[in-house]
Amino acid sequence: MTPRGINIRHTDRLWIGGQWVKAQSGRMIELISPNDEQVIGSVAEAGEADMDAAVAAARAAFDHGPWPAMEPDARLAILKAMSAHLHARNAEIALAWTLQMGGLASFAGPMSAGSTMTLDGIIGMAEKFAFVEKRPSHAVHTALVAYEPVGVVAAIAPWNGPYGIMLNKVAYALAAGCSVIMKPSPETPLEAYIIAEAAEAAGVPPGVVNLVCGHREASDHLVCNPGVDKVSFTGSTVAGKRIASVCGERIARCTLELGGKSAAILRDDFSTSDAAKLLAGTITLMSGQVCAMLSRVLVPRARHDELADLIAAEMRKITIGHSDDPGVQLGPLAMKRQLERVEMYIQSGRETADLVTGGNRPAHLERGYFIEPTLFANVDNASRIAQEEIFGPVLSLIPVEDDEHAIAVANESHYGLNGSILTHDVDAAYRLARRMRTGGVGQNGLRMDFGLPFGGFKQSGVGREGGLEGLMSYMELKTILLDGAPAQL
Repeated sequence: MTPRGINIRHTDRLWIGGQWVKAQSGRMIELISPNDEQVIGSVAEAGEADMDAAVAAARAAFDHGPWPAMEPDARLAILKAMSAHLHARNAEIALAWTLQMGGLASFAGPMSAGSTMTLDGIIGMAEKFAFVEKRPSHAVHTALVAYEPVGVVAAIAPWNGPYGIMLNKVAYALAAGCSVIMKPSPETPLEAYIIAEAAEAAGVPPGVVNLVCGHREASDHLVCNPGVDKVSFTGSTVAGKRIASVCGERIARCTLELGGKSAAILRDDFSTSDAAKLLAGTITLMSGQVCAMLSRVLVPRARHDELADLIAAEMRKITIGHSDDPGVQLGPLAMKRQLERVEMYIQSGRETADLVTGGNRPAHLERGYFIEPTLFANVDNASRIAQEEIFGPVLSLIPVEDDEHAIAVANESHYGLNGSILTHDVDAAYRLARRMRTGGVGQNGLRMDFGLPFGGFKQSGVGREGGLEGLMSYMELKTILLDGAPAQL
């Protein structure tokens, strides 16, 4: 069953080996609206046998098919056709996100269009990339370094940004010459179906792109399959640790983009009122369900109470409601278990910090997975709400003495994904950014550019997605030493 407004032909099937096939499991996954808890659709559930079939198809396509051996320009021409197909379906992709995840309709269109534009940027970058390059050598006449595809890739995307994250993985893998098995979250699989249909329409050879949606046990089976050369995973640190251990056992490649508990450092030259507006607007973005979210605010002690009052005032202005309402500023959390998780952390915060505002389900919404934007003040950086990823609209204010103390507190975390310096002093922003142990830092807000490397330090991940580094992560390097120059590279 497909929701109205989304024209996917075969949600009751899997895309394996260039064919829409019935799931061997015989089961379906129901899709639940976070707005009203009603069933809005269903897709085929892949079991372990289906995962094995997808790996076999991808393995055959890589080992015996034309894709890895094609000239890069030929592969990129097919990617351009996929992009055209996806641009034409932007309204469907945006609607899928709103219906499944509860993303705001007012944000969904630009977000999905931007993700497809990122695909266009990847294609443009790959067109300029030298897949074989000559290097200086004192040992031989001709030394070449060839960038070759890593092989079969299991691309596992989360539920919060299902389209952009999956498309990013697929685009880099295909540009490099890999074959791919898409494994979307069981809560948000529709975007991956549209990507599969784009691959079919563009003429991607059979087995190069496959789609299997399954639950945790089947997904673990996919990761453990020795036919998978690389796992590209975005999700929780707990799941990332499991994947890293499995890949480590057989020295499989992996890229892991995991959790975060990112800090925003407020300096004295940035006004408290501007900070309040920025931070309240940021923590409610995607209902706080962003891995790079600025969820800790390190504020000078003398300004702490004023900032708490102003953020609380901003939060109380926020309109909460169904994600398809264009006037709504904060939609639901994505699923029941996420709401329960956020409520658990709010209860923990009540016991260790000062609850300034929020913390409850909105009184006017009897159904759906809604929670008020929530602010805690006087938070101890050692507490659970400061150290663990909540993944909801919950903000913690932590008083600090000065810049040195702020850097120390920011770095007192198992995570290291993102951060921000709220200041109008560019030199200070750069100086402090260099000292934050994170994969990214933005001045004056949550700043991200997916055309540049994205990833984290410490338990926020391994490797990078985005930019040239994103393409390189799907390749192996081969050094070739020759007595002469080949006629053609």
